[in-house]
Amino acid sequence: MTYPEPPTPTRDDRPLGIPLDAPAPDDWRRRARAFATPAAAVAVLIVVALLGMGIVSRDTGELHIPGAGTTTLLRSVFLAALFLHVGEIVGHRLARTVPGAPEVRPPMWGIALSLAGAAASFGQIVQMADYSGLTFTETYATEPGGMLLLQANAFLAAAACTWLFKKPTWALLPLAAVIFSEAVRAHPEQDTPEIGILLTTIHLTASALWTGGLVYALRAMHQWRSRPDAEPGAGRRLLARYARMAAFLYVALAVTGTFSTLRRLPLENIFVTAYGRTLLVKLALFAIVSVLALIARSRLHRKQSAHRRVDPDGAAKAARAEVVILVGVVAVSALLTVVPTPTW
Repeated sequence: MTYPEPPTPTRDDRPLGIPLDAPAPDDWRRRARAFATPAAAVAVLIVVALLGMGIVSRDTGELHIPGAGTTTLLRSVFLAALFLHVGEIVGHRLARTVPGAPEVRPPMWGIALSLAGAAASFGQIVQMADYSGLTFTETYATEPGGMLLLQANAFLAAAACTWLFKKPTWALLPLAAVIFSEAVRAHPEQDTPEIGILLTTIHLTASALWTGGLVYALRAMHQWRSRPDAEPGAGRRLLARYARMAAFLYVALAVTGTFSTLRRLPLENIFVTAYGRTLLVKLALFAIVSVLALIARSRLHRKQSAHRRVDPDGAAKAARAEVVILVGVVAVSALLTVVPTPTW
């Protein structure tokens, strides 16, 4: 007498008491990881923005800057919106070149990001007018106020490119104006400002491509994992292509950051000024990001062997940690634009 074989367990099998339509344990873990990364990133940004100035300026004897925490938070939102929007546009085009990738792409955040950047710029104008006692018209007439107004309008133009004209790639032009105006704003010195503007423009562009491109690649990997029309390994191939681009971006960031520091900061003021201390924190975070990037890259190229099991999500885990630290770098970079700048 033969007995029928028991049915093969499926992902929908549940113990008694658990609804059949409840997500599988793997789904819960995947959702938790997807939520944990942005939650940790936002927490890092808020903590650095609100507490950073008090920590780095302690016992320096430098002048107190009113509203430094709010300004740092607004600057962080400004930079994050800029970086994510630029990286999203480039990442979207990069995803098209991946063999076996599905036609569906992650939802575009461009409109929301541009509006957030515009709101952060207008918020800085409001804060500047409040602390200076000037009217809005008088604030616009100042050089910092005029730059902020230009950046806000450029962000709105970027949103219009995506929303009204349905041409997300066109948004790169107004976003480039935001980057250039920020470079000009960051270098008001009279002695060879064009060199500082060039270095900062390259630095901001590389930062945007690195940070925003990585976030988009991880979003695409998360979405493609559940797509039946995606070939196995499509997400890893996208991350590998991003990693090749990131190698050149790393060099650009290291070179421009080093030269900018040598131009602006006397070496004897590194440990005794808020600017120097903030810069040291940024360098430490950048070193951590470098290690995480190397780990992700090594896991991408790791081969399966009889004695070693390759975790298919290993590179993505390191990349998610890299995103959180990169947000810290963005927040510290925003703090650098708020603390007093030492002079030679």
